[in-house]
Amino acid sequence: MEKYSNIIMYYFSGTGNAKHVAKWIANTSNENNFNVQAIDISKSERRITGIPENSLIGFISPTHGFNFPPIMFHFILRFPHANNNSVFIVNTRGGLKFSKFFIPGLSGLAQFFSALILKCKGYKIVGMHPIDLPSNWISLHPGLKPKVISSIYDRRKKEVLEFANKILIGKKDLKAFWDIIQDLLISPVAILYYFFGRFMIAKTFIASKDCNNCNLCIRECPVNAIKTINNRPFWTYKCESCMHCMNICPKRAIETAHGFIAGLLVMFNFIILYIVFSLFRIDQVIAESLPSEIGKIAVFLFETLIFLGFLMLSYRIMHFLLKFSFFERIIVYTSLTKYKFWRRYKFQKLKNL
Repeated sequence: MEKYSNIIMYYFSGTGNAKHVAKWIANTSNENNFNVQAIDISKSERRITGIPENSLIGFISPTHGFNFPPIMFHFILRFPHANNNSVFIVNTRGGLKFSKFFIPGLSGLAQFFSALILKCKGYKIVGMHPIDLPSNWISLHPGLKPKVISSIYDRRKKEVLEFANKILIGKKDLKAFWDIIQDLLISPVAILYYFFGRFMIAKTFIASKDCNNCNLCIRECPVNAIKTINNRPFWTYKCESCMHCMNICPKRAIETAHGFIAGLLVMFNFIILYIVFSLFRIDQVIAESLPSEIGKIAVFLFETLIFLGFLMLSYRIMHFLLKFSFFERIIVYTSLTKYKFWRRYKFQKLKNL
């Protein structure tokens, strides 16, 4: 049986799911007379120089794009080598519920890639456990109803406590391996999201005229991704789409610009690609100058880089045009998040969590 001198957990949380997991594990550790620390990496020094010997180390974070968000992924990359330490990894996934059935999310690379990095640093992996807390990515779907959120939380809290009690007495819990097939299959999407997709998502947020410049979103952003440009919040490429800002805005003024993105994709595919590929035949030049498969990858990368540049320029233009009421109304009313049926994620208002 393992004997740990203390327990140190590092967590990152956007809307609170991962924070709750850290809190539940900390409470269980305290009840078992362990010295425990739960550290929010968004509010602390992210370069750790050393860790106490024989400590149990935990990493707890949401899953973004089927991987840990960059803030946690980079934290693990920079984490010091083991000093006779064991480690556990918990990722919160987008859980759903239909009728009486609880629908799990997917981890992708969040568990296995992180475990590989830590294993190479000399850590003993004693826990790899995904927790399916309510999906909060309201850019893609409305926030779940309070009753659904509450039922998912009740179910998963019991699971977290069982996991905590198991690893605290020295046993292993590697539940992540139950999902290894589907997680490996989805891993290419995780890679594409890390290198390309997250930059696109960062350019979908706007602040409508309902914004009163309280700057709560700027102050509360865990990665300092929002700044003020032209007296309006502006989302930079540091945004990790954690949904914290959208869910805490007291005026419900932060929207996902669905109409803008749809229009941008149409313009890009039918105008930009037509000019670049159909008229100048750049894709053909690239494909013919490289072996077949490598040429296809090169064309894809070239097209993606053009799109990111087009997106960056278009977002700047849109942000400028938002100061004109007519244009602002078009953007807002083509955003699904504008409408009441598109609920925000309000876990913090629930009781007995």
